[in-house]
Amino acid sequence: MKKSILFTSESVTEGHPDKLCDKISDSILDAYLKQDPYARVACEVSATTGIVTVMGEVSSNAVVSIPEIVRATVKEIGYEGESYGFNADTCAVIVSLDKQSEDIDIGVSQSIEMKQGEKRGTADTIGAGDQGMMFGYACEETDTLMPAPIYYAHALCKKLAEVRKHVSFLGPDGKSQVTFEYLDGIPNRIDTIVISIQHLPEISQEELYHVILEQVIYAVIPQEMIDKKTRILINPTGRFVKGGPSADTGLTGRKIIVDTYGGMGRHGGGAFSGKDSTKVDRTGAYAARYVAKNIVAARLAKRCEVQIAYAIGVAQPVSVYVDTFGTSFVQDGVLSEMVREVFDLSPGSLIAQFDLRKPIYKELAAYGHMGREDLHVPWENTDRIDEMNEYLNRHRDTLSH
Repeated sequence: MKKSILFTSESVTEGHPDKLCDKISDSILDAYLKQDPYARVACEVSATTGIVTVMGEVSSNAVVSIPEIVRATVKEIGYEGESYGFNADTCAVIVSLDKQSEDIDIGVSQSIEMKQGEKRGTADTIGAGDQGMMFGYACEETDTLMPAPIYYAHALCKKLAEVRKHVSFLGPDGKSQVTFEYLDGIPNRIDTIVISIQHLPEISQEELYHVILEQVIYAVIPQEMIDKKTRILINPTGRFVKGGPSADTGLTGRKIIVDTYGGMGRHGGGAFSGKDSTKVDRTGAYAARYVAKNIVAARLAKRCEVQIAYAIGVAQPVSVYVDTFGTSFVQDGVLSEMVREVFDLSPGSLIAQFDLRKPIYKELAAYGHMGREDLHVPWENTDRIDEMNEYLNRHRDTLSH
């Protein structure tokens, strides 16, 4: 008898209060990078009724109008006028930004390898901006090598955001949740779909249900994944009028599971948005996804998780760990050694490989940082397959069945 389990992932729209803050943080980061590609930015945002607060540390010669960026981002997301409780034109914007700590700058600008004369190349001159561990994940469940639950949760939220722009009674704040039934580890069918979307008070639940069912769910979810037992819950409380920052305080970095793998892979705990590329919370996580995706794309494993750990001020990772959950014909230890040789995971090298000094982050702030083939981000490339196979061919004697 096949083993059956249920697994659930959620996503949120760009109008969700936490995602609104992520979007503002990354819009500010992009604004600095447009003028100064070497800007050091760690920008966090909170939003509540009538107020947006911008906090953090920035070291740059760029001149950026923070209030202007905040209002433009909030308006673009859809909080314009008074209909949805938050107004881009009238909200207060409080800014409290300081310079990056000199103690951190010492480690980032000159790695320990550089100070000790041990650097392997020019990339090793940059040290990691903090300590920490980052995880990457890939599997064969979808064409993008992302887990099916988060893949379809994101697709639903992206469709929600698209539909609300031409349906006058839908608001910016929304969520999706998708529960898959897995049989022996393979996604078999969708058990439950939950959609919550902000709306104007005069719209009936029946009309809203019909629009979401026809224009969002049926437009996104393949017919064969839904059967007679699939539960579809749309605004299950029956009312979602008050939303956005006027209903819940938003904060940058509070949707890290939405940003990555929907809980299917582990997470090191560090958020991405508002951080420049010297912060390994962001760059290391992109690298871990890149490695994991290449391993699965090379058919070295059906499922792969990669952990990379850094020490502040040190260029090379302190550890690299690969877990293929028993789906590879190669020992995980061999794959870990392969990763260290094939991939340069120092922050300086990753910044160059992924071209991370460009202002690319605003578009990543919603609907996930991983699996974003629609944005053509470099960490989704599968261009290291030949190098990995070459390494394994040289080490055939260490391979194990």
